[in-house]
Amino acid sequence: MAKRIHSPAMTTHARKHVLLAAAACLLPLLLQLPMSLGIGYGLGALAVAAASKRKPLPLLLRLLLGGTALLAVLAVAPGIGRDSACAVLAAMLALKPAETVSLRDGRSLVGFALFGPFATFLLDQGPVSLLLALAAVLLALLALQRLAMDEGQAMPDQGDAGQGHDAAHATNWQRQAVFNVLHLFALGLPLALAAFWLFPRLPTPLWGLPERSVAKPGLSDSMTPGGMIDMLLDDSPAARVQFFGPAPRPDQMYWRGPVLWDFDGRTWHQAMALQGFSPAPMQAGGPRWDYQIELEPSENRQLIALDVPTQLPEGARISLDYTPWAESPQYNVSRWRMQSQPVAALEADLPDPLRMRALLLPQGYNPRTVALGKQWRREAGSDSQGRSDAAIAERALAMIRREFTYTLNVPLTGRNEIDDFLFDRKAGYCEHFSSSFVVLMRAAGIPARVVTGYSGAYRNPIGNYWLVRKSDAHAWSEIWLPKRGWVRVDPTAAVAPERVHDTLADRRPGQFGNFSGLVPVFNAGDWLRRGWNDFVLGFNAQRQRDLLKPLGIDALQPRDLVALFALIAGLAVLWMSWLIARGERQRDPLLRAWHALEARYRKLGHGRAVHEPAQVWAARVAADQPAAGEHLGILARRVSNARYASADERGALTRLLRDLRRHRP
Repeated sequence: MAKRIHSPAMTTHARKHVLLAAAACLLPLLLQLPMSLGIGYGLGALAVAAASKRKPLPLLLRLLLGGTALLAVLAVAPGIGRDSACAVLAAMLALKPAETVSLRDGRSLVGFALFGPFATFLLDQGPVSLLLALAAVLLALLALQRLAMDEGQAMPDQGDAGQGHDAAHATNWQRQAVFNVLHLFALGLPLALAAFWLFPRLPTPLWGLPERSVAKPGLSDSMTPGGMIDMLLDDSPAARVQFFGPAPRPDQMYWRGPVLWDFDGRTWHQAMALQGFSPAPMQAGGPRWDYQIELEPSENRQLIALDVPTQLPEGARISLDYTPWAESPQYNVSRWRMQSQPVAALEADLPDPLRMRALLLPQGYNPRTVALGKQWRREAGSDSQGRSDAAIAERALAMIRREFTYTLNVPLTGRNEIDDFLFDRKAGYCEHFSSSFVVLMRAAGIPARVVTGYSGAYRNPIGNYWLVRKSDAHAWSEIWLPKRGWVRVDPTAAVAPERVHDTLADRRPGQFGNFSGLVPVFNAGDWLRRGWNDFVLGFNAQRQRDLLKPLGIDALQPRDLVALFALIAGLAVLWMSWLIARGERQRDPLLRAWHALEARYRKLGHGRAVHEPAQVWAARVAADQPAAGEHLGILARRVSNARYASADERGALTRLLRDLRRHRP
């Protein structure tokens, strides 16, 4: 039976390198997890590393910590998805130092930790994540070099020696190790750039990207009370818009998203069947706006457009109710050139099936609201011109202006949420106002529907574009009036116009209270992020096909991209091979001096063959020139010892070789 070979224990400094590399790999992943998990795993990793400094934690304790970490994942990110899988990876990485003692353990920890930054890119592809990942890979490679040198006993443990001589060796090693890693990065850069620019892009991820188990705030095809609160509290970007020509006023910027028709008493749903129909007839009522909208990834097919869209590019569609949507899920940053116009009349003739759908209310819900709507109808009567319908809508708005307040602090809802809002609570935010208004209108016999999207935008003076944030999420109402068709009514604006139109200075991003010093910093940061989206994340298959248009090549087909990638990748590999071969000689001063001495002997007719060992070559020279050959043999042995055994005499030997080359052997 073969005897098991045990790996030697890590030195103090090697362990520090390994733990630093593991922490750097874990950090970008923790920043993308839910805050509770990120903070918990970060503190847990520090505690585990400190507790296992001298010896590994007991097995039972490690199992207990692992089980606790998994339970935390199930509590915060239930289900199977990217978030839960990345959270499990972070938990295991945080606990791995508890059993890291030997050199083999350290190498295993570094290799396992490298999954951290790569898993981060499943959750975020921003520049900060990339910079943190590059730093993590750099530290991981440095740690692996340190482990390799310790395993070969190339240098002592400075933590124990504490001598100036050893400290000098440590400084030289660190400088050389950093240079080696940067050299490796430079070698791989041409191949990485070739793969980014030329490897054929796929419309969807190659691995069939699973759904997120913790959904990020975003527009949905449904609206439930309390469902928009996460978006209203999230100031992260949702879209960036650049206008070509005049831009509408901020209070005109209603960014139309899903239109919700069906109500079950609690939740509003989008009428998906209407996506297959052409847009309803529309009569323009103002100037046309031409703009390009850059949307953050949503992983669904929801788009937004300035109300109402009249022209969308290839890959996007407008449904019958003017809901914009994409033909495929948007996993990456996407850009859409659109046109929109204000309307004078939208679907002036409402078909009976749509009228019935826009009047439908579930039985047994919100009896007080239904009774109030019927009462208003009896009091207003009816006429073919729609004046009574408009009067009922204005009566509802007047009630809101007089009695209601806007607040995000809303208690849990009951079965009759609309009744509770209109008659008891009289406080809420946009989804409560729009939902209640539509139900009240339907009860009064007025066709109505809910529209979700965003309202307002912030103009970034750096770059001259408009930023739409997730906190700008909004829901408003549309009612149908004779001869005018669908008319936008925003009941929230009746009570809190500053929150809807986003025009107050204290709503600017980067401003906290009366302090506005961070606003320019935010503007510059968002402008840089926009450039990153444009240059990196927005580089899609279409832009790849148009890559060589400036050279007169209209479009690169996939086979052309593959051929071009193979050519440039082959050249990059040849370039890497040449640099490696050249660098092996140029990087080591001792090796450079030895090869220079060989070149001197070659000019004298005693050159060393490529396959010939140094000491065999020295013996051959000694046969022809005994005096010079004997001295050369001693040097050959010293060079071999210096390169493959000890580093103590490398400097003195290098100087001796240089002096010998200057004299004729």
